[in-house]
Amino acid sequence: MSRGVPPPVFLGAEAVEEHFPPASLLVPALEAALADFSSGPEGGVVQPVRTVVPIQKYSGFLGVMPAYSAKDDALTTKLVTFYEHLKDPSVPTHQATVLLLDPTNGTLKAVMDGSVITAKRTAAVSAIATKLLMPTNSEVLCILGAGVQARSHYEIFMELFSFKEVRVWNRSKEKAEKFARSVAGPIQVCSTVQEAVAGADVIVTVTMATKPILHGEWVKPGAHINAVGASRPDWRELDDDVMRNSVLYVDTREAAMRESGDVILSGAKIFSELGEVLLGMKPALREETTVFKSLGMAIEDTVSAKMVFDSWLAGSRKEEV
Repeated sequence: MSRGVPPPVFLGAEAVEEHFPPASLLVPALEAALADFSSGPEGGVVQPVRTVVPIQKYSGFLGVMPAYSAKDDALTTKLVTFYEHLKDPSVPTHQATVLLLDPTNGTLKAVMDGSVITAKRTAAVSAIATKLLMPTNSEVLCILGAGVQARSHYEIFMELFSFKEVRVWNRSKEKAEKFARSVAGPIQVCSTVQEAVAGADVIVTVTMATKPILHGEWVKPGAHINAVGASRPDWRELDDDVMRNSVLYVDTREAAMRESGDVILSGAKIFSELGEVLLGMKPALREETTVFKSLGMAIEDTVSAKMVFDSWLAGSRKEEV
């Protein structure tokens, strides 16, 4: 480091988890960030579409996600890697690091584990979409997938909503059963996607699928779907029937048209960004079958990372006193 510039702090996964904001603080902050993004230049969010570098030799990708929020006065870049087929099951398919910088002079303030941030902020944004778009009196939640995102979605959905029944499906039924045993509350493990989604009011797809696993004929009319996986232009989770016969909401139009195979390959028309709904520019059509295609935005990481850092900083100053 340069003379006189303090070294950045390192906040590992445990520290990020300890200082991560509760849903009661995180959700409003992310709602504000989504609205600011959809407000255009006056919202004060600067966020290019992520740069993705393919690592073809190892079937992996490196994503670079910078963003600046003028209102939060926060500047970050997230580095995220994701690999399709790992030989070592102990290595996560997705790994991330967030760099928090001082926007006034560019000094690196913190290097933070980004995996916890990614999992929790993604689930929180899905919860925002669900709050806006799910059918009235929703009772049945279905989660397709049993990995990190499945857990983060389950946790915040159980905290914010009152579902009477929760179902889970995974390609590996053993993994689905392990997931069900590891969380609080009863979960029905289903053998097929069709069984899992039948009659479900809210569906969350958090898989590594590259071809459609969810078919429109199985989806209850008026259901709400949070489509979180399939983040590449040639990957799918949802078939054409789902995409073309649902009202489609996205986090960002530009990214959806460049990165989402579900959107690009189906030719589905985007109705609204989530931020536009929060601003009152577009309606939340909860009486229709709806899809929220979540690709994840860097500004979500920026807001979350700053909240974690501010909490850590407040704690460290108390210790000094």
